[in-house]
Amino acid sequence: MSERAYQRLWDSSHVTLQELLDREQPLLDPVPDRERQSFQYRLSVLYLYYLGLLRQFDTLYDQVLQPQKRRLLRRLLDSVAGRVLELKDDLVRADLCESHCLDHVLQDLKLTPADLEVPIPKYFLLEQSSILRERGLMLAEILSRMEPVSSEERFPEMHRTEAVTLLQRAERARQGRLRATFMREIRREEERDRKIWEEGRHKFSQDQAAITIQKVWKGYLQRKRTQQDRQTEMEFIGMLPSPNQVERLGIMSQACLWEDVRRLRQLEKEEEFQLAMVKAHDSLKETEGPDMQEKMKEQIRQWFIECHALTGRFPDYPDESLGGSYLIFADKTPEEVKIELEAQVQESKKNDQEKNKEKEKEQKEKKKEKEDKTRKGEADTMLKVLPSKFIPVINAGHEEYINLWKNRSDSVHPNQSFDAETLRAEKRKEVEQEIRIQVDELMRQELKNLRLAVDREEGRPWKAPKKKTGNKTGKKKKEKDLTSNRSVESLFEELIISGFLKKSETVALKDYVGDYLYLGSTLSLANKLPVPSLFDIRQNVALYGVLRLGSPDIHSMAPLIRSILLVGPSGMGKKMLVKAVCTETGANLFDLSPGNLQGKYPGKTGVQMIVHIVFKVARLLQPSVIWIGNAEKNFYKRVPKEEQEMDPKRIKKDLAKALRLLNPGDRVMLIGTTNRPQLAEMKGLCRTYERILFMPQPDYASRFVLWKHMIEAQGVQVAQSLDLSALAKVSDGYTPGHILQAIRSVLTERRLLQLSKRPLVASEFLGHLAKLEPVYREEEESLKEWYFKTPLGKKRMKLSKDQDAEEAKLAKEKKKRK
Repeated sequence: MSERAYQRLWDSSHVTLQELLDREQPLLDPVPDRERQSFQYRLSVLYLYYLGLLRQFDTLYDQVLQPQKRRLLRRLLDSVAGRVLELKDDLVRADLCESHCLDHVLQDLKLTPADLEVPIPKYFLLEQSSILRERGLMLAEILSRMEPVSSEERFPEMHRTEAVTLLQRAERARQGRLRATFMREIRREEERDRKIWEEGRHKFSQDQAAITIQKVWKGYLQRKRTQQDRQTEMEFIGMLPSPNQVERLGIMSQACLWEDVRRLRQLEKEEEFQLAMVKAHDSLKETEGPDMQEKMKEQIRQWFIECHALTGRFPDYPDESLGGSYLIFADKTPEEVKIELEAQVQESKKNDQEKNKEKEKEQKEKKKEKEDKTRKGEADTMLKVLPSKFIPVINAGHEEYINLWKNRSDSVHPNQSFDAETLRAEKRKEVEQEIRIQVDELMRQELKNLRLAVDREEGRPWKAPKKKTGNKTGKKKKEKDLTSNRSVESLFEELIISGFLKKSETVALKDYVGDYLYLGSTLSLANKLPVPSLFDIRQNVALYGVLRLGSPDIHSMAPLIRSILLVGPSGMGKKMLVKAVCTETGANLFDLSPGNLQGKYPGKTGVQMIVHIVFKVARLLQPSVIWIGNAEKNFYKRVPKEEQEMDPKRIKKDLAKALRLLNPGDRVMLIGTTNRPQLAEMKGLCRTYERILFMPQPDYASRFVLWKHMIEAQGVQVAQSLDLSALAKVSDGYTPGHILQAIRSVLTERRLLQLSKRPLVASEFLGHLAKLEPVYREEEESLKEWYFKTPLGKKRMKLSKDQDAEEAKLAKEKKKRK
């Protein structure tokens, strides 16, 4: 794409953004519970549109060259991503479920399930590539020091005569096999000739022979033409892979190469812009700096004189924390400035008096709310969207686009370098701010001299208004630093040596393959709770894990989520998702699993120390993922006898304390995985893990996609002879791990060499699948029952029961009317 095409994309994205901002205000109005479906629909529409905007802004930020535009695009990209996370949080509260059935919304908006895919901004990894490279080298160096130098593998020595004998034997066997095949073909030809001689040849006339040849040849041509037409039709509708994949790969690689070229040009433009910023700052400071300083001094002196004429005394100079002389430079009279300063001091006194009244009012309101709830019941509850933190940022970015870039002449012929006028205007503000601080110091001293000379009064110390202190219960205790005398590098090395910091495998989130649940709304209308698909699980991990950890600006303002629990049978890809989060965000992987803790850091102080070190290093080297495998063991109802020596519950209290100390901006996430949550205490598990994602076995559509993707990942092109539909049907009850295991068992090196002569058949996989133990229905039902006992699951079940009761009432009323 050209620069002009990216400019058109930017213009169209702001048209969509304006429409979305107009739709935001009506959502703030509370809605009664009976209108829950329409409320969910409006939220879903906004969510889908913002996802599309996120995809467009990601493309623009990744490819636009102009540095000033890229800064605006970065703010818009982060704020739109944050708004997507806020809408996801609102959808969960409205739907009371982590996965949402948006197929009817997609149909109304004429979108495809691909538009539901959460785009991961490319700058997450590109902008921290150097840091990740250094950290990887450091990790590899420490690991190489740990591992003993292994001697090279030596093959067993063989005498020369033995080697010659072995080669001769193999060559004679090869020649014997070839000779046998030749003799077999000769015998078949002799047998065919003998049969023809015995039966006697049928004599054709010249016309009959010609007709027979024409009939055979025309039939062959027609069958071939029909087969080609059918092949092209199936390729066109997407039922068969296209044969020109080599050409498509070439086009894709060429496009990727062009994108890399544009990224290199971005670096060049950024270097030019940085140099121009320094030059503009220095030139403004030299040329306009003295005039700014004299003008500020004159304004401040004039303010001194006017205040002295009005009040008979010189004013107090505003403190630096309140903005200093910036208050004076605002378009206000001296009386207004003085009134504001006095009002700030008086506000602190009024706040103390109002606190006691507010507490009394809150207690009364709480009592009234309880009474209202008992009277009105849950039917009158109101649904509403929480105020957004990102909408003001989006509005500011949209206005900046309209004022600066929309009506520019370079919108027709885009200029890829920076805009000097805009740069000087921005730098002028910075220079003015620097000079103001210097002027404030000089004028404070001059004010003291004026007081001594005119009023013979010593300088009065400025009393800043008291800061508002929240409730004492809301204060968080500061964590004691148990390792204040140690460097981060030493702690990093200790964690690697002890096995708590591990090198994560490179796994892309898109490799967690699964299809969308197309009948979600149909199932919900039939009073059947739809089960989340693998597609939904992948989107939830992208929203809860990747988007939050990838950017500090998004994490500091988005709804805070400190921990996730992945619940599902073994083989569902829980560890793969943990590695994918680390890969997509460049996060460190810490392992605090009970099995990894066994025999390390014994005693109470040892547990406190390791939890403290892990969370300290995770915060200092963020983003970080702390993984706990078999998370149910930390919250056992009863510890089994064979695991009592491990003491899996010893980390429970310290883990909860460390999690509470994580604040917005700390890009650290705890991810637990379990396949037996029934063994754990429900309260402790749900308090520690804020989001619980249930991972059921894949449905038919996901299994079909899994078989195709995993076979092609082994380097095999899926042919028509392989019935993927039958494999997807037969593998019901098996997890993606089982399917991968069966594919690897079949596609050995020898079998891959035979593919040209003997194509793959579905029956080859059945024997290997039969040897594996599937996920039985009882196991999955027990996991579902456990999930519906979680806080969110209980609310969902209660909502479905209330809806069923309302439908039954309406049905009875209709019968009575008839």
